[in-house]
Amino acid sequence: MTGLYLAAIMLAAAGVLVLDRRYGLFVWRSPAKAAVVVAVGTAALLVCDLIAIRAGVFLVGDSPHLTGVMLAEHLPLEEPLFLAFLSLVTMVLVGAAERWGERS
Repeated sequence: MTGLYLAAIMLAAAGVLVLDRRYGLFVWRSPAKAAVVVAVGTAALLVCDLIAIRAGVFLVGDSPHLTGVMLAEHLPLEEPLFLAFLSLVTMVLVGAAERWGERS
């Protein structure tokens, strides 16, 4: 099932964005700022990944669920998208925690 992992990342991100839209937690509050925060977070995590790849800590295994598109050695297409998803989820959770703190 080539591309299954990519599809799962996209589906999960869509779900997070739906929740974010419903409650106005991050992206829908300020889309331009959100784009910058997610881009910076993704870049920082990608630098950490590249350092780990160079050190031999991160390797790509043989998975039929990946697309097979490699951006660099041991860096599949899915990795930066997953890191962007992590940044998005983190900031939506921060927005939710802030909202919850305001109500307490």
